[in-house]
Amino acid sequence: MTNSTLSASTTATLHRHGRGRVIRHLVTHYLEMVVAMVVGMVVLGPVWSLALPGLSGHVAAESLVMATDMAIGMGAWMRFRGHSWSAIAVMSAAMYLPFVLLLVPYWAGAITGGTLMGVGHLLMLPAMALAMLWRRSEYVH
Repeated sequence: MTNSTLSASTTATLHRHGRGRVIRHLVTHYLEMVVAMVVGMVVLGPVWSLALPGLSGHVAAESLVMATDMAIGMGAWMRFRGHSWSAIAVMSAAMYLPFVLLLVPYWAGAITGGTLMGVGHLLMLPAMALAMLWRRSEYVH
């Protein structure tokens, strides 16, 4: 990443704090979001099980509910850290996108429910990193 591809505020932050410190900050924030997502799943998962007992076994619905649990946990943490609602919306979209895209081959019978869940979670991680890079000025401050 060259300074010509960075915004003026991001470039100023890199000069003021150093590239290594900025990268550590981004990685730390990314890992914090992942932890917040896990907390969202652990805390909200049982709520859905009690509220919607018939949800079990409906993989498409389960994947979207799980993405919602993770988005709520991550969004709460991002808001606590002072992020804008638009940044939270972009990050949430990055979390849903892999699942939504994988629903098509799942419904067509090309992949299993386990593949939908596993690959959806796996693809969510780079999608979130791309969302951070796309809006990096929000994440380096």
